[in-house]
Amino acid sequence: SWRARAGEARPGRGEEVNLVVQGPAATAAQAAELAAIGGAAATNALGPHAFSLTGAVQRDGIADWCAARRLDHAWVPEGRRFANLRLLAMDMDSTLITIECIDELGSFANMKDRIAAITSQAMRGEIDYPESLRRRVALLAGLDEEVLQDVYEEKLRLSPGAETLIESCKKNNISMLLVSGGFSFFTGRLKQRLGFDDTLSNVLDVEGGKLTGRVLGTIVDAQAKAAKFRQMAQRLGAAREQTVAIGDGANDLKMMAEAGTSIAWRAKPVVRAKATHALDYSGLDGVLNLFA
Repeated sequence: SWRARAGEARPGRGEEVNLVVQGPAATAAQAAELAAIGGAAATNALGPHAFSLTGAVQRDGIADWCAARRLDHAWVPEGRRFANLRLLAMDMDSTLITIECIDELGSFANMKDRIAAITSQAMRGEIDYPESLRRRVALLAGLDEEVLQDVYEEKLRLSPGAETLIESCKKNNISMLLVSGGFSFFTGRLKQRLGFDDTLSNVLDVEGGKLTGRVLGTIVDAQAKAAKFRQMAQRLGAAREQTVAIGDGANDLKMMAEAGTSIAWRAKPVVRAKATHALDYSGLDGVLNLFA
């Protein structure tokens, strides 16, 4: 089966695609230059820093041209609309939020470097995720439970554009799923704060006000994320093309493969290579321009 590289559409027979280019500092002049390179028939502004190039040709060099200017590009099927979606799912750590919560918890235990190194290996797909999580959580044994709240209040920040994307989902009655190999303490609070419809995450074991270094129940891994996504899509009666999944790490790939459109968000190379589109520079609100 034909599989797109990041930034490319999956063209059907006779399907027209537009070239969408965007970035925090993208200009109309850059869009015009790219339109000339790609032989586009017209250039339409989607926003101050986002443009759709109609009738552009998928030529070698466009990807490198955009990367050199820190611009995201995507080949988007004509007629695909955000309002037609039924389900949007996203990862939490380093996707919806800017941090890896377990790394920040590790800083309170003077274990941040050791934990972050294991996190990086797991996100690159170099080690099994459940095993990596057990090893990292074990390093948190003895940490005061109140540190979870400290991380939430002091360290946790939403990624740029997250609130705009979420508000657009609500406006268009698109169900939202937050999945995470991280912890329910954080997904539960974000669900309540932002209005997610459902979540899936791991539960930290606590005894006497301290973390035991263990996770309760089955660990949420790549298969669990994908299964949750499938279940919610089926419950909504959503067709594949009505679903989107956004992630950054190797443990998001199975979920992303279930979606009609998968978006690699500032992701590891292994994820970018398999996603429908990649956003390396734009905010999460850049997702909206991939359906314009």
